[in-house]
Amino acid sequence: MPYSPLDHLPASLHATAARIRLACFDVDGTLTDGRLYYDHAGNESKAYYVQDGLGLKLLQKHGIHPVLITARNSLSAQKRGADLGIDTQIAVGDKLGSVRALCEQHGIGLDQVAFLGDDLPDLAPLGAVGLAVAPADAHPWIAERVHWQTRAKGGRGAARELCDVLLAAQGRIEAVLMEYSR
Repeated sequence: MPYSPLDHLPASLHATAARIRLACFDVDGTLTDGRLYYDHAGNESKAYYVQDGLGLKLLQKHGIHPVLITARNSLSAQKRGADLGIDTQIAVGDKLGSVRALCEQHGIGLDQVAFLGDDLPDLAPLGAVGLAVAPADAHPWIAERVHWQTRAKGGRGAARELCDVLLAAQGRIEAVLMEYSR
């Protein structure tokens, strides 16, 4: 039988994943491994996993709106979002308020939102959305409060894993594969 991203997701969450229209991603610790690098002048840099980026683009192409939401004033995150052509909110003090505003903007409820987060600044939105997800290496206080924890670590495929699950739950995998097999 062919691989399905849904195989390791609890069956109770398949229907939840099928309803998602907005997918929000924390940056540090989810799209990156959480480490911050500073050069001699104090400039920050981070590494982003290319497969996560493709997953975000696939969501966008198949009707799920991806958004990066970070509490840090991160030019790196802003640049990554711009490179991918997706909404990016930086220096967000109230992530749940930001998610609520996005819901209003898109005319959807919190039950139609997935949020991937790894630490305490993500706790409020994780507790309010329809699909709360944490990467494999999330802080234990977060991991015990989400609906599902990815097998992949932050910055090493956790975001792509969530993207693939959402695409599979919404019946988009064959379309994705056909697009790339031509």
